Amino acid sequence: MKKIKVMVVDDSAVIRQVMKEIISSDPSLELCAAVADPVFAMARIKKIRPDVIILDVEMPRMDGITYLKKIMSEDPIPVVMCSTLTAGGSDTAIQAMSAGAIDIINKPKVKVKGYLEDESMMVIDVIKGAAKANLKKIKLLNTKLTESKPKLNADSVIAASSNSAMAETTQKIIAIGTSTGGTQALEYVLSALPKTAPGIIVVQHMPEKFTAQFACRLNDISEITISEAKNNDRVLPGHALIAPGGKHMLLKRTGAQYRVEVTDGPLVSRHRPSVDVLFRSVAQNAGKNALGIIMTGMGDDGAVGMKEMHDAGSKTIAQNEATCVVYGMPKEAVKRGAVDDIVPIDDIAATITKFYNAFKS
Repeated sequence: MKKIKVMVVDDSAVIRQVMKEIISSDPSLELCAAVADPVFAMARIKKIRPDVIILDVEMPRMDGITYLKKIMSEDPIPVVMCSTLTAGGSDTAIQAMSAGAIDIINKPKVKVKGYLEDESMMVIDVIKGAAKANLKKIKLLNTKLTESKPKLNADSVIAASSNSAMAETTQKIIAIGTSTGGTQALEYVLSALPKTAPGIIVVQHMPEKFTAQFACRLNDISEITISEAKNNDRVLPGHALIAPGGKHMLLKRTGAQYRVEVTDGPLVSRHRPSVDVLFRSVAQNAGKNALGIIMTGMGDDGAVGMKEMHDAGSKTIAQNEATCVVYGMPKEAVKRGAVDDIVPIDDIAATITKFYNAFKS
């Protein structure tokens, strides 16, 4: 079997060594190069083309964001960002994912070697997922997203303070699960929704501390109000709540209101937050009043939960293979008979609106 060739670009010798050990531990992976900055990387790529690049954000001579944009514009290769979790750094990493990075690996400031060794399985899974990414779809989404109209500041303020549609909150729930490739996919779908959209709850596999920045970015370009979920937040029309990295998010019903519970817990399907956890809670608390959507992602998280939603009477849809960056999670849901319809990403926003309008009528 052909091995996945991985290039590590990081100015930390410790990171390069640890990545080398992790990559060498899996027989399906091969470290083809480990270099200190993008200038060295460009020279190496002329000799051997990697299947995946693990790229640091802050480096001498050329920063990782600049190099990422250069890669995606000239000769696209799947890129995984390896970033230190600082406030500025996390925002930079979110920008990188929007520019085409497939995923993010957390890189703490201290105890780097021990941390990455503990997370070796996650790192390997991320590399394998990135190697399967459909770069043509990433470029297509980037092209379409540049045509999106940014949200006016007043829209966000009015939507956040409006109480006129609160009575409908208990009647309609949109639950979305996504992973690899999902940051761009969510940006594309959520930015296309009107302020009148029903309440939306989202699990996107993303590291701790990145989801707040991701939600802020989506909020800036969408008509609906988007935020990182906090425990006991209400699910309101015109709002989307994104599960915080490192926490599970569940839907709860209290009287006539839907709220979210943000909680700790074990990894489910190797993830926290888990789409399965969210979808199960929606099946139990919303049933036929919910629409479940599973989108691009590696693995099978969400497939079981979506089947439970389907059996509880929820409407369920999956993103089609042709528009997925990685057709893993939707494929598994389809295999389990959990999906009512399979649609391209261009039709997901319209499907949400159609579902909501049909319910009102």
